[in-house]
Amino acid sequence: MALKGGIKMTFYIADLHLGHKNVLRFDNRPFSTIEENDEYIIAQWNEAVSDDDDVWILGDISWHSASKTAELLKRLKGRKHLCIGNHDHKLIKSADVRQQFVEIVDYKEISFGDGTGVVLCHYPIPCYNKHFYGWYHLYGHVHSTFEWRMMAEVQTKMREVHNAKIEMYNVGCMMTYMRYRPRTLEEILEANNRTHNS
Repeated sequence: MALKGGIKMTFYIADLHLGHKNVLRFDNRPFSTIEENDEYIIAQWNEAVSDDDDVWILGDISWHSASKTAELLKRLKGRKHLCIGNHDHKLIKSADVRQQFVEIVDYKEISFGDGTGVVLCHYPIPCYNKHFYGWYHLYGHVHSTFEWRMMAEVQTKMREVHNAKIEMYNVGCMMTYMRYRPRTLEEILEANNRTHNS
């Protein structure tokens, strides 16, 4: 959790799929070319993020070569962290790519120090750790497909059955509340609350 005004912030985003031409159609992305996709994501990122901010990429960075991916990552502001996605394993064998990240993990739990925190993973985890105790879970992988809708249904069912506020959010860049831009947890929660309350 973080605030603006000179204070370091933490952002989240998943499924950039830089250089992946097929994702334009798969996600119905509003770009004519993959180059336009890549440049728009870079511009949005650098508009939101400052050099001292932390950004968690929850997997599936790029389909470009390792050298091209490293080049694009160097253009992105902030201290970059990676939760490995299913399309990242080949890329992270490259020292040039690895050097662009503060850390590279499969899974991460971050405590906010107030009894809550966030569980980060490329893959959705319906019964994530501390899901009954005010923690949040951010994930990617499922884009805006039926699998995402299925995760939303699971979340709703768990809330109904257990009378608990299960907080799982897809931070894939193509989601309407992400708009191809890294977002803070506060922004993600606010956008989803607006959607559910409207």
